[in-house]
Amino acid sequence: MRPDNCERVRRPALRAAILSLLFLVSGFLPVAVHAQTLRLAEVHAGDDYIEAIQDSRALIVEIMEEAGIPGASVAVGIGGQIVWAEGFGWADVELGVPVTTLTRFRVGSVSKPITAAGLGLLVERGQIDLDAPVQTYVPDFPEKRWPITTRQLGGHTAGIRHYRGAEMMSARRYPTVESGLEIFADDSLLFEPGTEFSYSSYGWNLLSAVMEGASGEDFLTFMRDEVFEPLGLRHTVADHTDSIVTFRTSFYEKRGDGAVINAPYVDNSYKWAGGGFLSTPEDLVRFGQQHLGPGFLEAETLTELQAPQTLRNGESTGYGIGWSSGEQDDGDRTYAHAGGSVGGATLLLLVPEHDLVVAGVVNISGPAARIVQRVAQVFEDHLDGLE
Repeated sequence: MRPDNCERVRRPALRAAILSLLFLVSGFLPVAVHAQTLRLAEVHAGDDYIEAIQDSRALIVEIMEEAGIPGASVAVGIGGQIVWAEGFGWADVELGVPVTTLTRFRVGSVSKPITAAGLGLLVERGQIDLDAPVQTYVPDFPEKRWPITTRQLGGHTAGIRHYRGAEMMSARRYPTVESGLEIFADDSLLFEPGTEFSYSSYGWNLLSAVMEGASGEDFLTFMRDEVFEPLGLRHTVADHTDSIVTFRTSFYEKRGDGAVINAPYVDNSYKWAGGGFLSTPEDLVRFGQQHLGPGFLEAETLTELQAPQTLRNGESTGYGIGWSSGEQDDGDRTYAHAGGSVGGATLLLLVPEHDLVVAGVVNISGPAARIVQRVAQVFEDHLDGLE
């Protein structure tokens, strides 16, 4: 079944598309489409979570219809196991390609906690001092009025600016991490480091250059060898525009009149560390599960990454190094990161008290956070009912 209009996803067509895919996976069993490796849904929970999965499916369909989302994908992990993963809607509207559990989406700033895992390894190995000036590792970066540390870069307290104007729409190819620093390297700091919180993806560009200087390796090679492969993130890659990336979704945006159209072409090579990765919710959940407790990283390192930093005036930023921390209405602690991209939105949410990790992605700027928060609440309520 295909949408009846390649430019605009009308609500009836969207509902039909989603429901047709749900029909294919009725019975909650993995289904092969075109090939045995192309999966629309996976359930590994037996009968324990079927009711929560059914309720979550209904919520996702409702949210997608309301927001006009072409494609979405969600995964849930409990107790170290991925209990459910499923794709909804279209990865490519024009060709009628369905979203499956293998579809790769732009995860935007969720690239930051993934990068932070690599940073944590270098800290554990004694290769990076979080409180040393960045010029220790990137000697060519211009010195500013005040020194900048890697900890401040990771916590958005360094005073490095964020995007200006249409910079997020850059279509320029940057061949190296260091070449991308030229965008902001000569700009003055916004404030004295450590005195304010100001979100900056460019700060993470510089952080990745620090990692290169400390490790002696290309950033993407280091991340592949030391983070992606050891954690089994088989579908997490850089969003290269000069390469064929299998199962990469198409990207969409909405016009002012609500029509869904193709998102403009962008090249994210200037910001791998802060917003340039592609991934799947299964990979994100697998990654998140390794941050519920020590294992891949030591307990002390997890605290460095997840504990909120404190400004010089004693105020908490609510943000560590690549992780936001918070508290739900019921008092449960959470660690999370959202991501917004050209043609994508993502949320990765960890609820340690329930040993729960939920990740969701969409291929349009849209309510991925709403999807994940609603699904997480459904599963939390279900888990409370099992106690």
